[in-house]
Amino acid sequence: MKEAPNIYQPIIDYFERVAALDETEKDLVKELFTYHSFKRKEFLLREGEICNKFCFIVKGCMRMYMIDEKGTTHILQFAAENWIIVDALSFRQRTASNLSIDTLEASEVLYITPENLKLLYEKAPIFNYIIRDLLEKHLTTIQRRLLQYMSSTGEERYLAFQKTYAQFANRLPQTQIAAYLGITPEHLSKIRKDITKPRHFIS
Repeated sequence: MKEAPNIYQPIIDYFERVAALDETEKDLVKELFTYHSFKRKEFLLREGEICNKFCFIVKGCMRMYMIDEKGTTHILQFAAENWIIVDALSFRQRTASNLSIDTLEASEVLYITPENLKLLYEKAPIFNYIIRDLLEKHLTTIQRRLLQYMSSTGEERYLAFQKTYAQFANRLPQTQIAAYLGITPEHLSKIRKDITKPRHFIS
């Protein structure tokens, strides 16, 4: 009989990019993280709720975003396989979120609750270092993205987007990419055409 795949191996590999884990620590990951599957367009978090899930994406694609008073969608983050997604402020401070998280594709995640994360820290102190490192990288990515949003042109933001999300950018609808960049889909089409045009240089 074919052995069932270990759904926890991707997250263990992800953690071990930061620090090696022993078998007891790996068992704690399996004990305290919960597997869940989501359909396309399903919410993990709605604006006004408290974020109770620190999510690692095993399969699929998600977005974290807010909708302003005019009804415009502002996307802070996309996340696909081997990425984390969490409203860190709401998760840590137990306050209502200003953000929403939903799925752009059918997705599978491993998540941990604040209560179980506290247990993980207590039982295996190495995770204090691992999770802090991962959250710092997560917040750095979002901060860099916001600075680009405020100070870069549409083309510069698109080139940065391609670099950050190179492994799955082709999976995202153009409307979603445009919302992330803060431009219209028409402007995005023009940027793509301009980038792919052959450049002529005067010798």
